[in-house]
Amino acid sequence: MPTKAISAIPLSTFLFLHGLFVTLPSITPDAGKEGGKSQVTTQSAELHLGKGYEAIRNERYDEAIQEFRAALAIDSTLVMRARFPLAVALFEQRNYPMSRAEFEKVRQEAGEQPGLFYYLGRIDQEEHDYKRAIANLSKAAAAPPFPDAFFYLGLAYLKDGDDPSAEKWLKEAIRVNPNDSRALYQLATLYRKQGRTEEANETFGQTREIKASSDKLTQLKVECGQELVHGLTEKARSLCEQLDDTNDAEKLTALGILYGEHGFLEEALAPLRRAAELSPRSPLMQYNLAYTCYQLGRFSEARSPLEEATHRWPDLFPLRSLYGNVLWKLGDTLGAYNALTYAHRLNPDDKPTEEILYQSILILAAQSESKPATTDAVRYWKEAAKLRPSQPEPHHRLSLLYAKIGRPQMARQEQKEADRLGAAQAP
Repeated sequence: MPTKAISAIPLSTFLFLHGLFVTLPSITPDAGKEGGKSQVTTQSAELHLGKGYEAIRNERYDEAIQEFRAALAIDSTLVMRARFPLAVALFEQRNYPMSRAEFEKVRQEAGEQPGLFYYLGRIDQEEHDYKRAIANLSKAAAAPPFPDAFFYLGLAYLKDGDDPSAEKWLKEAIRVNPNDSRALYQLATLYRKQGRTEEANETFGQTREIKASSDKLTQLKVECGQELVHGLTEKARSLCEQLDDTNDAEKLTALGILYGEHGFLEEALAPLRRAAELSPRSPLMQYNLAYTCYQLGRFSEARSPLEEATHRWPDLFPLRSLYGNVLWKLGDTLGAYNALTYAHRLNPDDKPTEEILYQSILILAAQSESKPATTDAVRYWKEAAKLRPSQPEPHHRLSLLYAKIGRPQMARQEQKEADRLGAAQAP
């Protein structure tokens, strides 16, 4: 196997994953529905999906909407992978009627899910239909897809004038997330409205404390990063360890990323591992852990979290690319080829992904040549020629294969192309 290293993707580059992961529910691939599609069609759909997620990352919702619609035009069965994020992008654009229409299509095709009830309830709330918002958000709250489902349910009750229910659900939101300043503020407002002055003042005080704590945390992250520039000194360690809260995944992730960005990978591993334990269903946390393991050369340890994350989020390029890199390092050439082929379809402009994919194809093509049947070898060398159209080697190997199976005209054509490309490369 070639030893050329292909760098994976830095943590800091993909902090956007957090925002994307808390916006969209886990996505199960629409299994079995693409079997009749041509390879070109499937690749085209995946390209639009990749561009759509990239557009959402950059909050370019117009572009995201166009890409997801293009994917659906190619393959209408991409319900959770394209139609759901299309509806989310429309929601973020505040195009509530069209967003609702897309969510309703998802419900018709994929069934009722908490994520649908959450967004439909949010749309109801924006349209001031609080009773319908309560109905939808109550269903979402039964298996909350997002931590703020309780907050929005409490807010809907508050707007509808049901103070006891509003208080119940706002308190539930605070129980789930004690730092939810929005829920605390609305609860304090409710207390003040009811003349419960002491409770109102106490709750308003909590919101001020949370803001002060948030400001302090932001300052702590900045100071930790500034000190780490000078090395892992005692001062830096003492300062940064204030983020080492074993029950707070956000702080642990911040600490791990700060250590990792400054080259202290061993120190980054423990907080990131604990963050992944606290948030086992967060692909962001699994990515952070896997990438640090990758950097440390612990490829087997990196593999497990990526397997689950790529299954749940099939169309996120960073996960696919890193997974392919890990499999390549483990010597799983076929696995790397499969992962990186998908990643390349999502983002054909990424050169490191293309390079390692090409190397894996060369190995699989060479291995297939030793088999009695030449079908796989021909397919791999054709893929290599398509991926690197200026390289003469794939055409030369195809010429030999065609000659072997008694197709002299094809053999001559491929060798002629190999000769042409070879001459073009000559000094």
